[in-house]
Amino acid sequence: MAEGDVGTGIRPWRNWVVTLATLVAPTTFIGALLLYFGYAYTDALYEHFGVDAATLGFSTQDYALRSAGALYIPAGTALTVALAGVLVYYAARTVGSRGTPGPPWLRLTPYLLSAGGAVLFVVGMLGGFGAWEAGAMDTPLLLGSGLVLIVYGRVLAFRLADAAYPVARERLALALVVALVGLCSFWAAHAYAKEHGDDDARYLAHHLWLRPAVTLDTVERLYFPPGQVRETRLPPSGTPQRFRFRYEGLRLLAEANGRMFLIPEDWATRGGSVLIVPANDTVRVALSPG
Repeated sequence: MAEGDVGTGIRPWRNWVVTLATLVAPTTFIGALLLYFGYAYTDALYEHFGVDAATLGFSTQDYALRSAGALYIPAGTALTVALAGVLVYYAARTVGSRGTPGPPWLRLTPYLLSAGGAVLFVVGMLGGFGAWEAGAMDTPLLLGSGLVLIVYGRVLAFRLADAAYPVARERLALALVVALVGLCSFWAAHAYAKEHGDDDARYLAHHLWLRPAVTLDTVERLYFPPGQVRETRLPPSGTPQRFRFRYEGLRLLAEANGRMFLIPEDWATRGGSVLIVPANDTVRVALSPG
């Protein structure tokens, strides 16, 4: 143990633990947020067709991959704002380290940020209680961004004064802020995922030709609304023919856990049910491009 560590009583592995926790905590939070978004998006998408997401049985990897495409714009926006906040923080620290007071407008800026955050938080609370007609994402975004601005303004005020933020003194308050911001993040993610899933479901319902066309051969006859699916009775061949009926006019909605979810291609105009077919030798399936 180094002499400085003996004098201060700081264990040599403490900095490593702090660094590891700093890296793991945000990564775990982001991973959980991605999985939650993927599940909420998938649930909203297939609920439009009358299929519960739990019935599909997707894996956590499936949910994470399904969330990636829809998060480019919001994730890019959040990272850009975070980068701007970090740059402003380092600029404030540089100004504060000079030891000379900056211009009045600069010293006033952190308090304006905190005041603006307080206003956003109050507006979000009023929207949550129905005082004004808030959208699905308005309330969590206002609450979360308001809390972040309040704390960020205080941090900048201390940095401009070349003083350290009193983390130990405000530990409980900061913990509550982090918990509330995390809650608002999941709240906003759910609202955005549901809205995005509903939009994609409506688009897919009117563009089912984008999905693979399915020709399904079965042993027993299936029953669909008249004229919705083309049924053909297969003629007997020289060899024993197990499959007696062929159905066309179906599209592959999803495939998971050895099951295919088939939907009539005119579902948007005529409605109908989603057919769940096992992907085994009890049926014969041919897929073709939409």
